[in-house]
Amino acid sequence: MDDLVQWYGEQLDEDEAAAQDCVTRDGRWRAMGESVLGDDNAEVVSMCDLVDAAHIARHDPARVLREIEAKRQVLAMAQARIEEAASSDYLVNGPARMALVVMEPVLKSLASVYADRPGFRPEWGADLPSPHEDEPPPCVSR
Repeated sequence: MDDLVQWYGEQLDEDEAAAQDCVTRDGRWRAMGESVLGDDNAEVVSMCDLVDAAHIARHDPARVLREIEAKRQVLAMAQARIEEAASSDYLVNGPARMALVVMEPVLKSLASVYADRPGFRPEWGADLPSPHEDEPPPCVSR
């Protein structure tokens, strides 16, 4: 599970860097008709329908960064249990190993979001729905 924790952390690092690149002030975006405005009032996305604009604004960089921090807390808990599981003291490693049994499927589910990225291993997979490949991506202008 060490490899999964490390790889997943690297994916979060990439997402954090991408989100930070979009932040000029507070990272909050808002839908304005068929456009999405960034935190500096510059148009981030144009010519989308109202539903797409609302969805994109809802997943603004500020939210992405909060989500990454929450996932990092889960990783920190897993890393602590991995270290405890290596202890020679059964009173430490026993509960840690039991906790890892519960945490492993959670980590696999979280990591499965990144199944399309290099380094993802099939054994880390969870049964998540596939995105609709027949739908065009939103128009993004930066």
